[in-house]
Amino acid sequence: MFDMMKMMGKVKEVQEKMKLAQESLVHVSAAGESGGGMVKAIVNGKKQLISIDIDSALLKQEDKEILQDLIVAAINKAAEEADVIAKETLKKSTEGMLPNIPGMDFSSLMG
Repeated sequence: MFDMMKMMGKVKEVQEKMKLAQESLVHVSAAGESGGGMVKAIVNGKKQLISIDIDSALLKQEDKEILQDLIVAAINKAAEEADVIAKETLKKSTEGMLPNIPGMDFSSLMG
């Protein structure tokens, strides 16, 4: 028989673990690069830009537009990677805590 009180306690426990896991994402980092590694960006698990590295060969006025495009591409790649890592981190933090109830999808809790 399904115990609703036990389930509610589990939901509260999952919420606490999710909160802690989300707070820890600031310490997770992901890298992205473009232009064959000439532009590199690092973002944290909250998709905040931490650093950017630009090869000095790109620092010419006539290359400004290309450089801007490469920066955007590197940051977007790093943000995508951070998103994957964040979802994996959140999933691991709640693994085995929620019951497998047919018809109920808890994936929205994962961010």
